[in-house]
Amino acid sequence: MSVSQSDLLLDDVLDNPVWHSLTGAHASLAEGTGLARRYRPDVSPFAAVSDPGSAQAWRDLAAAVGPGGTALITGAAGVCGEGWELVGGGEGVQLVETARVAAAPDPEAVVLGAADVPEMLDLVARTEPGPFEKSTHTMGTYLGLRDEGRLVAMAGQRMHPGGWIEISAVCTAPEARGRGLAGRLVRAVTADIHARGARALMHASVANTGAISVYLGLGFEERRRTTFELFRAPA
Repeated sequence: MSVSQSDLLLDDVLDNPVWHSLTGAHASLAEGTGLARRYRPDVSPFAAVSDPGSAQAWRDLAAAVGPGGTALITGAAGVCGEGWELVGGGEGVQLVETARVAAAPDPEAVVLGAADVPEMLDLVARTEPGPFEKSTHTMGTYLGLRDEGRLVAMAGQRMHPGGWIEISAVCTAPEARGRGLAGRLVRAVTADIHARGARALMHASVANTGAISVYLGLGFEERRRTTFELFRAPA
C-alpha cells in the first residue's frame, strides 16, 4: 500500500502536536525562538522542540525556559538534550475522531470565560483531568454544564495542530457522575471543532482506562501510544 502525501502530513502534525500548535494557530501564546517553543506559563506547562534528536533544539528550549526551568514534552520518549533531566511523566494514548462520533451542540452547555476561571480551577483541582492554568481557557472554546448554578462538568479545546483541535480538560464533579455529562460535552466540543473546519483529537494517560473506554465508546479510536514527560533544563 502506498503512503499518500496527506498521510505523511497527518503523521508529522499529530506526532508533534505541541510544536505545530505553537508555530501555527497558537503562535500568539508562544515563547521561544529557533527550534523550540513553549506556552506562556500562565497558559500551559507544555513546550516542544522541532525534533527531539536535535541538540540545537534543546539549547533553544533551555534559553526559553531559563536555567533549571521545566518543560512538559509529548512524544520525546525519553530523548533530551545534554544536561537536561527527566523528572516525571508517563505513557499516554492519542485518539482521533472517526465517523462514529455523533457531534452535536448541547442546548444546556454554556461557554466558559474569564469570569468562570475560579470555578474551572476548583473543578480541575477536584477531578485532576490534567494540566490546567489560570489562562488555559484562552487556548480555545471551553464549555460547561451547570446544576443549580454550580459548574459540575466541562470540556474544552487545547492544542491546535494543523487541521486538528484537541479536546481536553474533560471532567465531571464526583457528585454529578453517571449522568453522561462528559459524553455530552465531548460531542458538543467536537461540533464546535467541526464548525471551525477542523477534526478532533484527544489524549489520555494509559492508566486512565475508564476515560479511554468512554472516548472509544463515543467514536474515537486509538492512533498511537505517546509519552508525556517533564524535563528540567540545565541549571
